[in-house]
Amino acid sequence: MQRVDQLLRRARELAPVSDSPRLDVELLLAWTLGKDRTWLYTWPEAELNAEQAVEFERAFSRRLKGVPLAHILGQREFWSLPLQVNNTTLIPRPDTERLVELALSLTDGQPEGKALDLGTGTGAIALAFASERPGWKVAAVDASPEAVQLAERNRIQLGFAGVTCTQSDWFEGVNTAEPFDVILSNPPYIADNDPHLNQGDVRFEPRSALVAENEGLEDIQRIAQAAPEHLAAEGWLLLEHGWTQGETVRAILTARGFRNIRTEQDLGGNDRVTLGQAPATGDRYDG
Repeated sequence: MQRVDQLLRRARELAPVSDSPRLDVELLLAWTLGKDRTWLYTWPEAELNAEQAVEFERAFSRRLKGVPLAHILGQREFWSLPLQVNNTTLIPRPDTERLVELALSLTDGQPEGKALDLGTGTGAIALAFASERPGWKVAAVDASPEAVQLAERNRIQLGFAGVTCTQSDWFEGVNTAEPFDVILSNPPYIADNDPHLNQGDVRFEPRSALVAENEGLEDIQRIAQAAPEHLAAEGWLLLEHGWTQGETVRAILTARGFRNIRTEQDLGGNDRVTLGQAPATGDRYDG
């Protein structure tokens, strides 16, 4: 029979496919045993039964092939929230928490309001924001019906009654009569010829959630063009983008009349989120 400490030593086998092989093995093993990671070190001599051994080997083999850990476990934590994930949406990433942080800083001291998460995927951004702003109404939309179903499952699991999950191709199904104080989005922003699309976890994620035309800027441009019609007078638009796109996204928002535009950095110090305040009323509906 295989022991916990023996299986933990297999982390080195994952080095070619993972930046955190030790953590991967710990999480796979804890998931297989239904324990937390601390338990593994408390009981290193514990033996897996036959069924557990088979389950671990199956999961370990998938990780060796590069299958994302989140897809194997069916879950990823975002903003300390456990979210169900699958291969119909992007896997929530730590850098996207910066988008939530900025939205929260802009709405500090506002117990009520309306927020919109465009291209919600798992619902990560909407649910993270709602967890910190319980008095707000948060709309989460996605063009993919499978993504909407997943976001709704996460909403129900976490019990956020103030969040609604609906299908919409960007603003297509969003009512202009009810403006939002904050609009957030992590849209597709990778060019279709980017070599990173053939590397790492993104190989297993839907290209429609990753790739945009016009060197990755098409969807950002569409959102920026339509957003003013859906923003309250002092409302904010926040867009996640690629680390080389900050200057270009600022130019896009400037051309559309947004005010107080700036780009903020992610955990690694790279440009990641550009935000701007709604255009003045006279500039809002031109173009």
